[in-house]
Amino acid sequence: MHATQLSGRTVLVTGASRGIGHGVAHVLADAGATVYATGRTIAKALLPEAVIRVQCDHTDDRQVATVFERLSRDSERLDVLVNGVWGGYEQMIENGQFTWPLPFWEQPLWRWNAMMDAGVRAAYVASQHAARLMVPNRRGLIVHLSHWAAQKHQSNVAYGVSKAATDKMAAHMANDLRPHGITSVSLYPGLVRTESVMQFAAYLDLSNSESPEFTGRVVAALATDPNIARFTGRWLVVAALAAAYGITDVDGKQPRPLTLDDV
Repeated sequence: MHATQLSGRTVLVTGASRGIGHGVAHVLADAGATVYATGRTIAKALLPEAVIRVQCDHTDDRQVATVFERLSRDSERLDVLVNGVWGGYEQMIENGQFTWPLPFWEQPLWRWNAMMDAGVRAAYVASQHAARLMVPNRRGLIVHLSHWAAQKHQSNVAYGVSKAATDKMAAHMANDLRPHGITSVSLYPGLVRTESVMQFAAYLDLSNSESPEFTGRVVAALATDPNIARFTGRWLVVAALAAAYGITDVDGKQPRPLTLDDV
């Protein structure tokens, strides 16, 4: 990737303290963008020095507003928003029991709240603020990180509902944003080697896995695609886009795009 590919662009990546958001922020900064990165523990994140870290709990609307107030003061524009913040993956084991795959009537209620508040609602609020900066400039890209669970039952009901809501939100936002030249999409990474996933590496087949930076490379390609409007409102598979753009992962591999049958 050319080091100045995104020079002059301003980007906000939420939930960039770790995981996919961290990888996206790292790649976009390396590509020359001015990157703002948020998260509750963002100050501790190992990111390029140029990344502007702003501590933020995205369940607190006042803190979110403060992030965008600073961004507006600094640059008065926003070219890309990546909604990477997410909740619900915490405490998969409670009282010695692995609760993640349990039927909905046995699920802890906090998991639904976490996914909807720290996931779907957080992305909605951030997108509202982002749109107010993008619309006057008649350009921009809003990326929602989603998952195949939106299309096919995986793990638990709350997870599937929250990801389906994310996809639907991206599609309906696209309807409102299309007349203003702004694109809204959902991205489906594959099995990503995040910190959480690698804790269970001994039990997983990682042969077709992806680095967190792989999604970042695809976001960079989307952000510079002159025909990006053709994607607005759609859910897109990261590995399929990478193949179309000729992008490889950090290890030089070309991960195979998953399908519904694979999931």
